Amino acid sequence: MNKITAAITAVGGYVPDYVLSNKELEKLVDTTDEWIITRTGITERRILKGEGKGTSELCVPVALEICRKRGITPADIDLIIVATVTPDMVFPATANIVADKIGAKNAFGFDIAAACSGFLYALDTGARFIESGRYKRVMVLGADKMSSIIDYTDRTTCIIFGDGGAGVLLEPNEEGYGLIDSVLKSDGHGREYLHMKAGGSAKPASIETVTNREHYVYQEGKMVFKYAVANMADAAAEIMERNNLSSDDIAWLVPHQANKRIIDATAHRMGLPEEKVMMNIQRYGNTTAGTLPLCLWDYEKQLKKGDNLVLAAFGGGFTWGATYLKWGYDTK
Repeated sequence: MNKITAAITAVGGYVPDYVLSNKELEKLVDTTDEWIITRTGITERRILKGEGKGTSELCVPVALEICRKRGITPADIDLIIVATVTPDMVFPATANIVADKIGAKNAFGFDIAAACSGFLYALDTGARFIESGRYKRVMVLGADKMSSIIDYTDRTTCIIFGDGGAGVLLEPNEEGYGLIDSVLKSDGHGREYLHMKAGGSAKPASIETVTNREHYVYQEGKMVFKYAVANMADAAAEIMERNNLSSDDIAWLVPHQANKRIIDATAHRMGLPEEKVMMNIQRYGNTTAGTLPLCLWDYEKQLKKGDNLVLAAFGGGFTWGATYLKWGYDTK
């Protein structure tokens, strides 16, 4: 029997209707449309509006689209993994809430919290369940409602993040398509530069933490940028070297959409021209765990069976990595 690999067989995505433009942000904080575009490449981002709506609201339409495209029902899913740092609740897992909302009664599920690298971690984890031969359909979703943890009086963070989510279905493949290799890394010292100060067990929520606005994303932009440029590019270069890939072999770089300058640096390190780089940061901003699958969703029609893709990300903590996969189908 040939080796079993985990191939992507369907992609789904969702972004909320409400568009938060740079022009609107000019009314909230001391910034300009030109300043934001020059430094990040972002022109607008989506925001999930409505009381009581959490990250599961972003995941449900994604899961249903994936099922529709693949011609299956939610009851056919064995496992749901949700990558997110904005779960609906501390517990139960958002994956379990999604399973209930879509009627995936035969699936177990759990969340993975690795910030902007979350989808890479979840994709690799889901692939292992497929490769074991024990599970046939694993749904991997990446989604974040970043507006729930962003301080819209802080011009250093509110310009960057948006809400959205997307995901893929993994199924067994014996033709060599699917996830081939991953380089996944983390370094906890990075928490100093990108974290949420309160809300965890070390500093539970209190009147003081709320008053001091400590339940929002805290970021030291210059340090994060420095580490992101180096580590994301290093991981992408390492995955190429380990798998004997040249720039000519790669059809697409699928980079985390945090900052256009970081994306450009990674592509340059890999020797890839702009036309081989997926980019939608201008429309969605940084959706954290949602950026990589949203790229796959946006570019799905341009992907061909057998295409070599390198996915690369860098996130808070720090977490980072790269994944090499071979695309498993032609879009009908």
